[in-house]
Parts: sequence; C-alpha cells; structure tokens
Amino acid sequence: MEKNMQLFRDWNVLIAEMEGCATVSRWSGESAQVIVESLFIKLTYKQAGGWWSRLALILAYLFLGNVSGFASGDNPHPGRPQRGYTYMRDVVSEVPWSIHVLKVDRARADLSFHTVVGQNPILGMATVPDQVKSLPPALGRAIAAINGDFYKNTRTYPGDPEGLQIMEGELVSAPNPTRVCFWIDCNGAPHRSNVVSQFQVTLPDGTSLPFTLNEERNGNAVLYTGAIGESTRTSGGVELILESTGKGSWLPLKPGETYEARVRMVNPDGNSPVKRDTMVLSMNSDLSQHVSVVRPGSILKMTTATIPDLKGVTTAIGGGPTLVVGGKARTWSGSQPRQPRTALGWNKDYLFLVVVDGRQREISVGMTFPELANYMVKLGCEDAMNLDGGGSATFWIYGNVVNSPSEGKERAAANALVLIQRETKTGTTK
Repeated sequence: MEKNMQLFRDWNVLIAEMEGCATVSRWSGESAQVIVESLFIKLTYKQAGGWWSRLALILAYLFLGNVSGFASGDNPHPGRPQRGYTYMRDVVSEVPWSIHVLKVDRARADLSFHTVVGQNPILGMATVPDQVKSLPPALGRAIAAINGDFYKNTRTYPGDPEGLQIMEGELVSAPNPTRVCFWIDCNGAPHRSNVVSQFQVTLPDGTSLPFTLNEERNGNAVLYTGAIGESTRTSGGVELILESTGKGSWLPLKPGETYEARVRMVNPDGNSPVKRDTMVLSMNSDLSQHVSVVRPGSILKMTTATIPDLKGVTTAIGGGPTLVVGGKARTWSGSQPRQPRTALGWNKDYLFLVVVDGRQREISVGMTFPELANYMVKLGCEDAMNLDGGGSATFWIYGNVVNSPSEGKERAAANALVLIQRETKTGTTK
C-alpha cells in the first residue's frame, strides 16, 4: 500500500512539473523530454504494475507531441542543442546498461559549471539534490548536477574531499598530487590534470612549513578556514589564530595567491574557533617547536601556489582515474569489476556528464573502467575522467534524480558538480 501511495505521489509531482512545462514557454522540448524520461524511469525502476508503465508511455508520446514546437525557432548556434544542452538515456538491454548523458554546448556563455559542498558553504555530507538546493539563487538556474569527488567520512571531519576543490573561486580543499582534477581556466577551457600543492607558510624567523587545508591533522600543519565550520575540532598541539594585516589579499582563500597574516592569538589547547574573517594554522606537538618564538602580533606569510598555476580559477573538483587522453581510451590490466560510475569528458565543442547505473541485474550491471573509457570515446570525448561512483553515483536534472541509485535511494556525498544557466537582464534564462 505504501509503495503504491509513493508512486501516486511521484506521479502527481511529475504531472505538476509537466503542466508547468506546457504552460511556460521558456521550457524547451528537450526540457520536457527529460521530465517525461524521469517519470518513466521512476515508474519502471520502482517496479510498478504494467498499467502504470503503459500509461507513462502513452502520456510521454502525447506530451512530447504537444511540446515539440518549443524546441523550434531561431537557434543562435545551428546544428547545436537549442537550449545549449540535451539529455539522453542510453539503454543497452543485452548487457544490460542504463546510461545517463547530458551533452553541454561549450559555446554557450550563459552556461557554466560550479561546485558545491555537502553543507554549503561548510564541508560536510548531503545528497546531491540537497546540495543543489543550497546554491544561492543569484548564480542562476540549476539545470543538472552529478556527484563529485571521493571523500573521507570520518566522525570528526565528515565530507572531506580527497582532492582539490575550488568553489566560486574559494579554495576549500587542497589538491592530492596522486589524484587527477577537473578544473576550468580563466578562459572557460576545461582541463584534466594532476595538481601539486606548493602551499607553505613562512614564519618570522624565515622557517617555511608546508600546510594542507581543512582536513584532519595527521602530522602536517593544517590551515583551517571558515569552510571547516565553527572550530578546528582538533585536540592539543599549537594553533595560531590569524587575522588580516590590512595589506594585500585576504579571505576567501584563493589559489595562486600570497597572503600576509597577523597572529591574533596563540592557542595551546586546540579546537580553536574559526570565523569568516579569520584562519587558524594548526600544528601537532612535533611541529610546535617551530612556532615557539611566535607571539600575538607576529606576521606570517603564506602562499597557495600550485603546479600548474591555478590563479584565477573559480571551479575545480577532484576525482580519478583518467579515462581518455587525446581521444584514446586508457588501458587497464588485471580484473576490472563492473560498478555504478560517474564521469565527465569533453571535446572542442561539448562537455559530457555521464552516470552509469549498476549493481542492478534487471536494470544495469555497471561498467568497468575500460568499458567506461570506451564509452566516453564513443561519445566523442578527447579527454575524460572518472568521479566517485558506486552508491554515490547520482544524476540530478530539473529537480529530479533520473538515474537509479544502487542502494535504492540517493547516498549523501561530499560535493557535486552543477551546471548553471544564468539569468538574463529580463529575468529569464537564455
């Protein structure tokens, strides 16, 4: 009974969405197709009765026939998607595979990619739909989102991304030199590369120490910013509460910058408070000897340099491994398991977001890395990389999760990559 009631609720929600599509001209036929596809997926994946599926198909044909005209008209980029993006569900029944693909036109200036963290703007855990809801409306309209990086989910530091994350230009997680990153340069071009941290602080006596960012303190010095929350959550060691000297750059912390900080207070007990206008440099007892001469009022110099230089980059997220280089799929040796997968790739014209359902024998068994790499090449990708998959694999479009998460519901994730369409001066999207 409860299962039927849930189906009824899903049906009503999607009917309302479809009615909205049919009465608001800014929705395109592509938008309608995604909504109808979402409806059919929900009904099919939840193993509804046969008449539900038949009704969904009939409604899909009727509805798409009514809205097909929305995608017509003048297109500023002939031969490209009218709205700048298209969604496709690719079903390969003989395996089986259920693959969700969003193709995004790189020539569209009104479309951009942004990252978000679990408890935005604080690191933590949340489902992809909840992360999207946390984005400020001023950014524009969220079109689609996929889960992002692998993460450490410890009790003290839940939702710590394993690799680099830059969110609206703010550094919230340091790069891991062994993991590949996706980042967009100042000209809007996507890149896939390993990024090496050159983060370091120079003390008043000239001693330089490397530091990491917003993570558990395991031997290295760690710099904590407001992205960590209200306090550092450390125990013991020495912590320097830092404030601006009023010279040069300050918060939010950005890549490729140098900073001058004044020590406001020295805390020998740990768990220092973190404010939006302060940072905390934390060291365990092994490193505390280096700051024995530091006093309130001492001046420190810091750099957030990286190789390659990410100065000015506003969007970056970690993942891995690399799947495609120069249009050719990477090769792997040894046993390769099939799993749910999340990936992104691109060529000179388009960027592709991809989620492959898995661990569901009747729907989709998932892909190996070689299968995923070959599929990205098939889409036309010149470069592609994997993101976190398994139970985390989530594809959100137009307010709905359109894939079938392997655990039966969306799993909380540390971060997400979101496609935003910005508002025009008239208040509508381009």
